[in-house]
Amino acid sequence: MGNGTGGFTAAGLRRLREVLERHVESGRIPGLVALVGRGEETHVEAVGTMCHDGGAPMRRDTIFRMASTTKPVAVAATMVLLDECRLRLDDPVDRWLPELAGRRVLVRPGGPLGDTVPARRPVTVRDLLTSTCGLGLDMTAKDSPMMREFFERGIYGTQWLLPAPGPDEWMRRLGTLPLLHQPGERWLYHVSDDVLGVLVARVTGRPFEAFLHERIFGPLGMKDTGFHVPAGKIDRLPPLYAPDPRTGEFHVADEAAGGHYSRPPAFPSGGGGLDSTVDDYHAYFRMLLGHGMHGTRRILSRPAVELMTTNRLTPGQLAAREDWARSVVHLSHGQGQHGGWGFGMAVRTYRGDYAPVGQFGWDGGAGTTVYADPHHRIVGILLTQTGMSTPDSARALHDFWTTLYQAVDD
Repeated sequence: MGNGTGGFTAAGLRRLREVLERHVESGRIPGLVALVGRGEETHVEAVGTMCHDGGAPMRRDTIFRMASTTKPVAVAATMVLLDECRLRLDDPVDRWLPELAGRRVLVRPGGPLGDTVPARRPVTVRDLLTSTCGLGLDMTAKDSPMMREFFERGIYGTQWLLPAPGPDEWMRRLGTLPLLHQPGERWLYHVSDDVLGVLVARVTGRPFEAFLHERIFGPLGMKDTGFHVPAGKIDRLPPLYAPDPRTGEFHVADEAAGGHYSRPPAFPSGGGGLDSTVDDYHAYFRMLLGHGMHGTRRILSRPAVELMTTNRLTPGQLAAREDWARSVVHLSHGQGQHGGWGFGMAVRTYRGDYAPVGQFGWDGGAGTTVYADPHHRIVGILLTQTGMSTPDSARALHDFWTTLYQAVDD
């Protein structure tokens, strides 16, 4: 495959498989599925087993918890509404999300919750799309007053950051908290993506997942993507492991049958709730590389895709995000260092590793990575069932990208 064809070299693909096999043979990752695509050439590797103690082998159609790699896909629902002029970028969201109206803002992000000033302006759709609405999670500051309240009020569970209550109750609880920063002032992680799901449901009058299936998943043929895994497919979902940070011992964070993803959730999380396969995500990211086209069918407008996949942060926001990512590199196992942020995904604004400027996508705490590279016309996907409580799956993701770019045949 790919011997001088403008795709991937045969030697490079062999080396890619060898690197992935080495991670599985180490015993630290039970199994994984990888896909690399360039133009019409697609190469898939399924290595290892579904469970750490053996059992069924990984397959191309194994279903994985996508965790935060949900974000780049779920944001497409909002882009549909922008294309149809049912939302506008600088619309205040108060009309649909009254829980966010009349906000107050902490004087100091780490200060007491009662020490606030009025927000200078309302939260807008653009603020949510760029993750600058003033609310976010910082897992490096779990003991801050705001982070404690997120968990104590049940806005987020402590495991995998998935909301437990339904959308209306979740918004009610969220609305009882002040903002960490003024709207539009600073990039903050995760919360905006969950709010967007509620916004889409309220604007359309339809459940968030139903709208995604109708406008994105169905047209793209993403038949195995959703917020839970039906009983007839549950045998294709491996357990999710959270290895012990000290010993590396495997602990099951979520079973397949009877686990969180075996039934429809109360809250379909646009920040981290999707399950999917390498082929489904390949279809979506190829559509983005195709400027919104899937075959002869248009899914999103070209301008919508360009907004999503290019940096949307101001210089001040960009500098703050870069400083934060570099200061926590030891805690994030090297993930998250890209510079920019579009809508729902990272955008590389500087050359910090083997990937070029312009690459877009994201990583997930369940051991997943998905990016597209418009310069080389590449989509790369690596999915594991091993969470990032240890650096093992993150190291596999880094090695995947390092090896993939060496396999490019130019």
